[in-house]
Amino acid sequence: MSDVTDAAAHFAEHGTAVPALVLASLAALLATAAFRTRWSRRHGQAPPADDTGARPPTTERTAGTGPTGRETTGSEQSGSAPGGSEHGGESALWRMRTTVRDAPGSLAVLCAALAERRIDILSLQTHPLAEGTVDEFLLRAPGELSGTELADLVTAAGGARTWTERADAHDLVDAPTRVLALAARTALDAAELPLALRQLLGRCTIRSLPATAEARTGAGAAQEVPPEGTLEDTVLRLRAPEGGVISVERPHLPFTPAEFARARALVELDARLGPRIPHARDVLTLSEGSDITVRRADTRDVPAAKAMHERCSARTLGLRYHGPVGDADRYLNHLLSPRFGRTLAAQTASGRIVALGHLLWDGDETEVALLVEDGWQRRGIGGELLGRLVAMAAETGCESVYAVTQASNTGMVAAMRGLGLPLDYQIEEGTLVVTARLDPVARSGAPLPHGERIGRE
Repeated sequence: MSDVTDAAAHFAEHGTAVPALVLASLAALLATAAFRTRWSRRHGQAPPADDTGARPPTTERTAGTGPTGRETTGSEQSGSAPGGSEHGGESALWRMRTTVRDAPGSLAVLCAALAERRIDILSLQTHPLAEGTVDEFLLRAPGELSGTELADLVTAAGGARTWTERADAHDLVDAPTRVLALAARTALDAAELPLALRQLLGRCTIRSLPATAEARTGAGAAQEVPPEGTLEDTVLRLRAPEGGVISVERPHLPFTPAEFARARALVELDARLGPRIPHARDVLTLSEGSDITVRRADTRDVPAAKAMHERCSARTLGLRYHGPVGDADRYLNHLLSPRFGRTLAAQTASGRIVALGHLLWDGDETEVALLVEDGWQRRGIGGELLGRLVAMAAETGCESVYAVTQASNTGMVAAMRGLGLPLDYQIEEGTLVVTARLDPVARSGAPLPHGERIGRE
């Protein structure tokens, strides 16, 4: 596995134009290395497949014997397999992880117990540990079988520390294809790294702590995280490419060394490729007839963003940053960093930035924020940016986005209402939090409520 990681790093060192397919293929080899070793040790038992993959975080909770879980129901997420079970009736998809003794025949006993209850093993991934082996399954089970019953069945067959969660059709995607997609997305866009880690590791909370923040909090030496990172049960920490720390927490399920190695390889790939964002641009015609260009932005746009701040009134900056106007420039390096989210910039034909929209990864939540220069307000630019930000959030599997503003900021409230999505409002001492729920319709493409797209460069 380390040889594959070294090979990926070697290819990436030769420039950012490395074909995504090459990088993705190396990532696929990384994902299958552990499988070959494990299969050679367990030859003669149920044939394993590779990584089942994980989805972005959802509102469902673990079932069975998970330490903090309750059993999920069909109303939360159906997880029904298309066409029902081979024996007739409805079936359901489950992700299950259990620890099995690393001894000949132990996995065979477990597989036989599953087969006796008409439970089909769709894929199997193994994570060797010193005290045993963690086996992760994707199962199709009869619809009437609950998570608790499934966990009890596995425990009786020799499994320990069993965790179950309802799965859905996304988990049926071929595992090497999933790894290829994650590597390709990361290679093309630096902002994809947190999302790729979340899909690689399942429902978890990912936080980026910049080096400057570590110094201010007295964490010292990047929380004493070595270059190779650290793994501590349900928390893993990795050195971020820009010098900070990426922390991943999954309280409901400990990480395995194999998962840690894969996450580390993905972060190393991102570091070797360096800064990069997609180059696509949308040319929009506003209702008044003016053309603007919407594009992705990053920290290279900090000088232009500071210049926009200088043209904004104190009231506009105060509504956006909720603090001293003089501190506004301090936020830009964080807001424009792909490590913390995605930024869209609206610019004129002369290249002057007149508006910024941010989609920020806030742990396991997602925040949206807008700033439009005074002279360009009330022309629909904020709505255009917000629509695209929400569409980006929907593409990553987010179930909601929220905006924090002042109750007097009618422009932001109007832009959120213009999305046409269900909204929740919370207000306290003049601070308003508006949350938009991204229903299945929104995830297929959020509406763009104001301007008209007339071309793509």
